Formats: sequence, C-alpha cells, structure tokens
Amino acid sequence: MPFYSKDWRDPGEAWVKTDEGWEKLKVLECGKRKRCSSECSNSSEACDTENWNSDTEVEIPPHCHITLKCTREIAGFNALGEAVRRLDFRNAVKDRKRFQYICALLRMLVAHRGITSLPGGAQRLLLQMMEEVACHVSDSQQNLNILRSLVMHLQEIIYQENQKCWGKPLGSTSLWKGHVETIQRIQHIANAICISGPGPEIRPKLHDLPEECIREILLRLADYSDLEASSAAWSLMSALVAEQRIWRELAHFHFTQEQIHVLVQKEKHIQDDGTTDWKKVYHALRKTYGLREDLQYTEILSLCRFCRCLFWPSAGHPCIADQSPDFRARLKEAGCLTESQPVPPAQFLKYFSL
Repeated sequence: MPFYSKDWRDPGEAWVKTDEGWEKLKVLECGKRKRCSSECSNSSEACDTENWNSDTEVEIPPHCHITLKCTREIAGFNALGEAVRRLDFRNAVKDRKRFQYICALLRMLVAHRGITSLPGGAQRLLLQMMEEVACHVSDSQQNLNILRSLVMHLQEIIYQENQKCWGKPLGSTSLWKGHVETIQRIQHIANAICISGPGPEIRPKLHDLPEECIREILLRLADYSDLEASSAAWSLMSALVAEQRIWRELAHFHFTQEQIHVLVQKEKHIQDDGTTDWKKVYHALRKTYGLREDLQYTEILSLCRFCRCLFWPSAGHPCIADQSPDFRARLKEAGCLTESQPVPPAQFLKYFSL
C-alpha cells in the first residue's frame, strides 16, 4: 500500500510536469540544463512549472552517475531512459561532434538488440531521437546513408511485429500505435529528402579546386570506406586515393608505430618498385588489430574514474575531485593519473540490463 505522508521513508523526489508527461526533477536538471530553486529541489512535494524562471536557471553540463557493481553498501540499477535524458542525447544529435556517436548507438539498439524489448518510455524516447536525426539530416542534407540505414531497420521491426501470431512489444497498444505513427513520419522525412547541388553563382565548386586542396580533403578522412567511395565518384579523387601517402597517413592515424613495424617486418608488403604497399599494410593491420572505436568518433562519452559519472568531454561534469583539491592531490600521489576513460557505444549499452 503506498504511503503518502511526509516521512523519512519517502524518497523525496520532486516531479515536474512536461509535454511528454511527469519527469523527475533531477533528470530534467541535466536534460534541460535548468534547475529549480533550492526550496523546490529540497521539497518532497511535486514541483510546478511556475517555479521554473530565468532567475533560478543554472547551467549544469549533461552528466549521469551510474552503478558499475552492486555491493552490500551500494545497491541500484541503471535506467536507459534516464541516462539518455541526463546526457541530453536529443540535443546532442544537432552537434556535429556527437552525431556519429548517437547514430552508432541507435543503430546498435535497432539492429542488434531491437527496441521492442525495451520499456515503453525508452522506446518512445529513442524514436523521438530518431525523428530528431531525420529532421537534422533533412535540414543539413548530410549523412543521408545513416538515416536510410536506420529507416530500413525500423521497417524490418514493423514487418516482424506484424508477422507475429502472438506476443506484442512491451507497452500498451496505444503506445505501439504511436510508435508506428512516429516511424511513418521518419520514413516520410527520409523519402522527401532531395539533395540539391549549389547554384551556378556559388564559386568555387569542388571541381574548380586545385589538386593540392583535394588531396588535403582526402587526408582528413578517417574511414577507408569513405576513401573508396570518393575514388569511385571522380577520376581525380581516384588517382589521389591510389597514392601511397593517403594510406600511409591513415595507417599511422589508427595504429601505433610498434604495430606497423611488426606487421611490415612480418608480411613485407612490397611493390615491384621496392616501396611499401601501404594500402595492403592498412587492411592487414585492420584485420589483425581492428580499429579503435574511440578514434571513429569526433567526441565520445567518457567515464570519470573518481565519481563514476558519464559525461561529454567538451562539456565536463561536476566531479568530486574538483570540489576538494586535497582529494586530487592524494590521487596524484597514489598514481591515479588517468581521470577518465572513453566509453564506446557497445560499452555504454553494457551498463544497462537490456
């Protein structure tokens, strides 16, 4: 039986009514980067939206404390929906540094694990993120291949659910009906995208750039598949991608000097003129060691080793080490020099019971 009176057993959560329903105030602190006054946050009663005014706004970087291991003293679990809100994933879609990371996470949830096994609130939140991705791709006219891949997985989910004889996704029938409508809107946005080239008055165009500029553009591509696609798009790019410098720089970007030295001495990819075939060296290194996930994204989530907090490195987070200079000094004396570690999308999903 629920207990409604003010009591020490009450969890003391403050709730705020939003357009998407009631949400905990502590989640909205990071999700909307706002915080109510101390009187509202300390109260166990529900907080009204009237308390949210510009005088009490405080900038709080998106962060989320997680439980890595349950013990006698620490018992808890991590909720995917709460973490997505706290880390402000919906607004992170519009950030070009975080876009690839968010899309990789969505691809894993849709393709490998499936959103039908997630709680209803998490399903709705992830589909809203996909709709944000579709709107962002439509406005920027970039990364259309990523959106099409997500749409194909969503269509497959609907087809599989319609073929089931029994058993429905988690959540109510009306909730799943809303999901289908959201997926149809995403498909409509994806089908309506028409990439238009620059007008004739805009100069210079890509074909007008000198060969040195095109080479510098190719040197800044970190994915070998982008290089192969570029070589198929234009004959000049094809000639530049065939140069050894492009693949040599790519190999040195993804792998250490020791790894490259060991493989070159072992397999000896030598051409007829006596030079090293760096394209074969790169692919051999990729098959032997694999590609580091933290190098595939411009910005990646990090886990603070001190306070067990997930955060974006460019925004930072309120760490316990910053609140106590003596604590940081003791950590340096103990040899704890690495304050945070990168969290790839696959590792991020392992923190939750999916």
